[in-house]
Amino acid sequence: MIIAVDGPSGSGKSSTARGVATRLGLQYLDTGAMYRAVAWSVLESGIDADDAEAAATRARELRLEISTDPRHQVVVADGTDVTEAIRDPRISAGVSRIAATNLAVRAELIRRQQALIAAAKPSGGMVVEGRDIATVVATDAELKVVLIADQDARMARRKAELSDGAVTSEQLRDQIVRRDADDSTVAQFLVASDGAVTIDSTYLSLEEVIDVICRLAKEAEAADMDSGDQES
Repeated sequence: MIIAVDGPSGSGKSSTARGVATRLGLQYLDTGAMYRAVAWSVLESGIDADDAEAAATRARELRLEISTDPRHQVVVADGTDVTEAIRDPRISAGVSRIAATNLAVRAELIRRQQALIAAAKPSGGMVVEGRDIATVVATDAELKVVLIADQDARMARRKAELSDGAVTSEQLRDQIVRRDADDSTVAQFLVASDGAVTIDSTYLSLEEVIDVICRLAKEAEAADMDSGDQES
Protein backbone atom coordinates (compact mmCIF):
# COMPACT_ATOMS: atom_id res chain seq x y z
CA MET A 1 0.00 0.00 0.00
CA ILE A 2 1.08 3.54 -0.79
CA ILE A 3 -0.36 6.23 1.48
CA ALA A 4 -0.04 9.84 0.31
CA VAL A 5 -0.15 12.61 2.93
CA ASP A 6 -0.35 16.20 1.72
CA GLY A 7 -0.87 19.44 3.61
CA PRO A 8 0.44 22.89 4.54
CA SER A 9 3.42 23.69 6.78
CA GLY A 10 2.96 22.76 10.42
CA SER A 11 -0.11 20.60 9.85
CA GLY A 12 1.66 17.63 11.40
CA LYS A 13 2.43 15.71 8.21
CA SER A 14 5.84 14.41 9.23
CA SER A 15 4.97 13.21 12.74
CA THR A 16 1.72 11.72 11.50
CA ALA A 17 3.25 9.95 8.51
CA ARG A 18 6.07 8.52 10.63
CA GLY A 19 3.55 7.28 13.19
CA VAL A 20 1.35 5.66 10.56
CA ALA A 21 4.31 4.02 8.85
CA THR A 22 5.63 2.67 12.15
CA ARG A 23 2.25 1.27 13.19
CA LEU A 24 1.50 -0.33 9.82
CA GLY A 25 5.03 -1.58 9.19
CA LEU A 26 5.53 0.54 6.09
CA GLN A 27 8.46 2.58 4.84
CA TYR A 28 8.37 6.37 5.19
CA LEU A 29 9.46 9.13 2.83
CA ASP A 30 9.80 12.78 3.83
CA THR A 31 9.91 14.50 0.45
CA GLY A 32 10.38 17.89 2.09
CA ALA A 33 13.73 16.72 3.45
CA MET A 34 14.86 16.13 -0.12
CA TYR A 35 14.07 19.73 -1.08
CA ARG A 36 15.84 20.93 2.05
CA ALA A 37 18.90 18.85 1.14
CA VAL A 38 19.06 20.53 -2.27
CA ALA A 39 18.74 23.97 -0.65
CA TRP A 40 21.52 23.08 1.79
CA SER A 41 23.76 21.90 -1.04
CA VAL A 42 23.12 25.04 -3.10
CA LEU A 43 24.02 27.30 -0.19
CA GLU A 44 27.05 25.24 0.83
CA SER A 45 28.32 25.30 -2.75
CA GLY A 46 28.22 29.09 -2.80
CA ILE A 47 25.66 29.16 -5.61
CA ASP A 48 23.53 32.28 -5.89
CA ALA A 49 20.19 31.38 -4.33
CA ASP A 50 18.40 33.17 -7.17
CA ASP A 51 20.24 31.28 -9.92
CA ALA A 52 17.52 28.77 -10.81
CA GLU A 53 19.56 27.05 -13.54
CA ALA A 54 22.56 26.52 -11.26
CA ALA A 55 20.31 25.20 -8.50
CA ALA A 56 18.76 22.72 -10.93
CA THR A 57 22.18 21.54 -12.06
CA ARG A 58 23.20 21.07 -8.42
CA ALA A 59 20.03 19.04 -7.79
CA ARG A 60 20.76 16.73 -10.70
CA GLU A 61 24.38 16.25 -9.62
CA LEU A 62 23.66 15.81 -5.91
CA ARG A 63 24.36 12.38 -4.44
CA LEU A 64 21.39 12.16 -2.11
CA GLU A 65 20.63 9.33 0.29
CA ILE A 66 17.54 9.36 2.50
CA SER A 67 16.50 6.61 4.86
CA THR A 68 12.98 5.22 4.64
CA ASP A 69 12.90 3.80 8.17
CA PRO A 70 10.21 5.78 10.05
CA ARG A 71 12.04 5.25 13.34
CA HIS A 72 15.40 6.53 12.16
CA GLN A 73 15.65 9.30 9.59
CA VAL A 74 19.02 10.06 8.03
CA VAL A 75 19.69 12.39 5.13
CA VAL A 76 23.10 12.34 3.46
CA ALA A 77 24.11 14.85 0.78
CA ASP A 78 27.34 14.20 -1.15
CA GLY A 79 28.65 12.09 1.73
CA THR A 80 27.75 14.58 4.48
CA ASP A 81 25.13 13.76 7.10
CA VAL A 82 22.79 16.75 6.89
CA THR A 83 19.92 15.32 8.94
CA GLU A 84 20.16 18.14 11.49
CA ALA A 85 21.61 20.82 9.23
CA ILE A 86 18.61 20.88 6.88
CA ARG A 87 16.35 21.91 9.79
CA ASP A 88 18.36 25.08 10.38
CA PRO A 89 16.28 28.29 10.12
CA ARG A 90 18.50 29.41 7.24
CA ILE A 91 17.36 26.40 5.20
CA SER A 92 13.72 26.82 6.25
CA ALA A 93 13.82 30.43 5.09
CA GLY A 94 15.31 29.62 1.70
CA VAL A 95 14.02 26.21 0.68
CA SER A 96 11.02 27.50 -1.30
CA ARG A 97 12.99 30.12 -3.18
CA ILE A 98 15.96 27.86 -3.89
CA ALA A 99 14.32 24.50 -4.56
CA ALA A 100 10.62 23.98 -3.96
CA THR A 101 9.37 26.48 -6.55
CA ASN A 102 12.11 25.69 -9.06
CA LEU A 103 10.34 23.54 -11.66
CA ALA A 104 13.54 21.88 -12.84
CA VAL A 105 14.51 20.94 -9.28
CA ARG A 106 11.00 19.66 -8.67
CA ALA A 107 11.15 17.48 -11.78
CA GLU A 108 14.43 15.93 -10.65
CA LEU A 109 13.26 15.24 -7.11
CA ILE A 110 9.88 13.91 -8.23
CA ARG A 111 11.77 11.46 -10.46
CA ARG A 112 13.82 10.31 -7.46
CA GLN A 113 10.76 10.12 -5.20
CA GLN A 114 8.85 7.97 -7.67
CA ALA A 115 11.82 5.62 -7.93
CA LEU A 116 11.88 5.22 -4.13
CA ILE A 117 8.14 4.57 -4.08
CA ALA A 118 8.43 1.95 -6.82
CA ALA A 119 11.22 0.23 -4.91
CA ALA A 120 9.10 0.14 -1.74
CA LYS A 121 6.05 -1.53 -3.28
CA PRO A 122 7.41 -5.11 -3.37
CA SER A 123 8.31 -4.92 0.34
CA GLY A 124 4.90 -3.79 1.57
CA GLY A 125 4.58 -0.13 0.69
CA MET A 126 5.30 3.36 1.94
CA VAL A 127 3.80 6.42 3.57
CA VAL A 128 4.85 9.45 1.54
CA GLU A 129 4.34 12.98 2.82
CA GLY A 130 4.85 16.37 1.26
CA ARG A 131 3.19 19.01 -0.87
CA ASP A 132 1.89 17.38 -4.06
CA ILE A 133 2.09 13.68 -3.34
CA ALA A 134 -1.44 12.64 -4.32
CA THR A 135 -1.67 14.99 -7.30
CA VAL A 136 1.78 14.47 -8.86
CA VAL A 137 4.18 12.10 -7.10
CA ALA A 138 1.96 9.12 -6.26
CA THR A 139 -1.29 9.59 -8.14
CA ASP A 140 -2.15 5.89 -7.82
CA ALA A 141 -1.79 5.79 -4.02
CA GLU A 142 -4.36 3.50 -2.42
CA LEU A 143 -5.05 6.11 0.29
CA LYS A 144 -4.78 9.88 -0.18
CA VAL A 145 -4.97 12.20 2.82
CA VAL A 146 -4.90 16.00 3.04
CA LEU A 147 -3.94 16.98 6.58
CA ILE A 148 -4.92 20.52 7.56
CA ALA A 149 -5.02 22.67 10.71
CA ASP A 150 -5.70 26.32 11.43
CA GLN A 151 -2.80 28.77 11.34
CA ASP A 152 -2.49 29.17 15.12
CA ALA A 153 -2.25 25.43 15.63
CA ARG A 154 0.31 25.08 12.85
CA MET A 155 2.48 27.84 14.28
CA ALA A 156 2.30 26.34 17.78
CA ARG A 157 3.37 22.94 16.47
CA ARG A 158 6.27 24.35 14.49
CA LYS A 159 7.38 26.37 17.52
CA ALA A 160 7.33 23.21 19.65
CA GLU A 161 9.55 21.48 17.09
CA LEU A 162 12.02 24.38 17.35
CA SER A 163 12.11 24.54 21.13
CA ASP A 164 15.68 25.88 21.20
CA GLY A 165 14.32 29.39 20.63
CA ALA A 166 16.42 29.96 17.52
CA VAL A 167 13.42 31.24 15.55
CA THR A 168 11.53 34.44 16.34
CA SER A 169 7.74 34.73 16.08
CA GLU A 170 8.17 36.76 12.91
CA GLN A 171 10.44 34.14 11.36
CA LEU A 172 8.03 31.42 12.37
CA ARG A 173 5.08 33.19 10.76
CA ASP A 174 7.18 33.71 7.63
CA GLN A 175 8.01 30.01 7.48
CA ILE A 176 4.37 29.02 7.78
CA VAL A 177 2.50 31.69 5.83
CA ARG A 178 5.03 32.76 3.23
CA ARG A 179 6.22 29.23 2.42
CA ASP A 180 2.66 28.06 1.91
CA ALA A 181 1.99 31.01 -0.40
CA ASP A 182 5.18 30.38 -2.38
CA ASP A 183 4.73 26.62 -2.67
CA SER A 184 1.06 26.89 -3.62
CA THR A 185 2.14 28.45 -6.92
CA VAL A 186 3.54 25.08 -8.05
CA ALA A 187 1.94 22.45 -5.79
CA GLN A 188 -1.75 21.77 -5.19
CA PHE A 189 -1.49 20.81 -1.53
CA LEU A 190 -4.37 22.90 -0.21
CA VAL A 191 -7.05 21.26 -2.36
CA ALA A 192 -8.00 17.61 -1.97
CA SER A 193 -7.39 15.51 -5.06
CA ASP A 194 -9.97 13.05 -6.37
CA GLY A 195 -10.60 10.38 -3.77
CA ALA A 196 -8.61 12.13 -1.04
CA VAL A 197 -9.80 12.39 2.54
CA THR A 198 -9.35 15.73 4.32
CA ILE A 199 -8.54 15.53 8.04
CA ASP A 200 -8.59 18.69 10.17
CA SER A 201 -6.08 18.06 12.97
CA THR A 202 -6.57 21.41 14.73
CA TYR A 203 -8.23 19.84 17.76
CA LEU A 204 -6.92 16.30 17.42
CA SER A 205 -3.91 14.80 19.15
CA LEU A 206 -1.17 13.15 17.11
CA GLU A 207 -2.32 9.71 18.20
CA GLU A 208 -5.90 10.48 17.21
CA VAL A 209 -4.83 11.50 13.70
CA ILE A 210 -2.69 8.38 13.38
CA ASP A 211 -5.67 6.27 14.51
CA VAL A 212 -7.89 7.81 11.84
CA ILE A 213 -5.43 7.26 9.01
CA CYS A 214 -4.64 3.68 10.07
CA ARG A 215 -8.36 2.92 10.13
CA LEU A 216 -8.77 4.42 6.66
CA ALA A 217 -5.80 2.39 5.43
CA LYS A 218 -7.30 -0.85 6.69
CA GLU A 219 -10.64 0.03 5.08
CA ALA A 220 -8.90 0.79 1.78
CA GLU A 221 -6.99 -2.49 1.96
CA ALA A 222 -10.18 -4.43 2.67
CA ALA A 223 -11.99 -2.72 -0.21
CA ASP A 224 -9.11 -3.56 -2.53
CA MET A 225 -9.23 -7.21 -1.48
CA ASP A 226 -13.00 -7.34 -2.02
CA SER A 227 -12.57 -5.83 -5.46
CA GLY A 228 -9.93 -8.42 -6.31
CA ASP A 229 -12.17 -11.27 -5.14
CA GLN A 230 -15.05 -10.01 -7.30
CA GLU A 231 -12.82 -9.77 -10.37
CA SER A 232 -11.59 -13.33 -9.88
